[in-house]
Amino acid sequence: MMQQIRFGTAGESDSFAKLGYKTSLDVPAYTAKMGLNAFEYQCGRGVRLGLDKAAKMAVKAAENDILFSVHAPYYISMSSLEEEKRLNSVNYILQSCALVKALGGKRVIFHSGSCGKQSREAALEKAMDTMRRAVEACDEAGFGDLTLCPETMGKIGQLGTLDEVLALCSVDSRITPCIDFGHLNARTLGGIQTKQDYADILDRMGDALGDARAENFHVHFSRIEYTNGGEKRHWTFAETQFGPEPGPLMELFAERKLSPTVICESAGTQAEDAQWMQQTYRAAL
Repeated sequence: MMQQIRFGTAGESDSFAKLGYKTSLDVPAYTAKMGLNAFEYQCGRGVRLGLDKAAKMAVKAAENDILFSVHAPYYISMSSLEEEKRLNSVNYILQSCALVKALGGKRVIFHSGSCGKQSREAALEKAMDTMRRAVEACDEAGFGDLTLCPETMGKIGQLGTLDEVLALCSVDSRITPCIDFGHLNARTLGGIQTKQDYADILDRMGDALGDARAENFHVHFSRIEYTNGGEKRHWTFAETQFGPEPGPLMELFAERKLSPTVICESAGTQAEDAQWMQQTYRAAL
């Protein structure tokens, strides 16, 4: 199935309020004004947007060909040593699914959690089990048509290396990776320096998935400052002392005819930096 590449933002940029937009209902109009066609609604502190309001947003988004995704709560811990926390994680995913469905979207993005006091292998084993439960719960709740997207993480102690995320994607063919290139660069302490470094990540994903998910995956991108433990904070594209560089990746998307949804997570300039990526991609075509 041919999909189009999409560019958008994680949450509202600083320019949202500066341009006079006020509520969530204005998100589709703002996104369209910025020339973008994707928006990731942030539920990091919990799913608080009412489904009625979401449905109204969905109508406005459809008129402008804008696709919503939802970032699930940060409380998710798929590898927790406490079973109750793992079961709660499934509930947070279900809440996020209900919201993204109301928004007319398909994808729920989530953080898997940290390894804690266990080995990475043990943490991944628990996360795989929670992932299976989440898929079953989604099917039972009527969300079988939605896509769960585990995200690569920026701190070294977190579960979320490229290989760990690809392992979670092996649980079910609907699970699609959210590749956060800023996170991968941070957790490898600057491992993405060249176009070939990006190509290696895309190749690894293609080898592991072997299907359309390697073309239609989800992307988070921002420049991220890191310390020895990995991710420290997000910056804007203007702060070029922090990597990774977005340009080479956009060239690869064009050359390989990939169609991911590219969500910019810059600190306050998401929309403007998403525009930059979109323009760079189009120029590379």
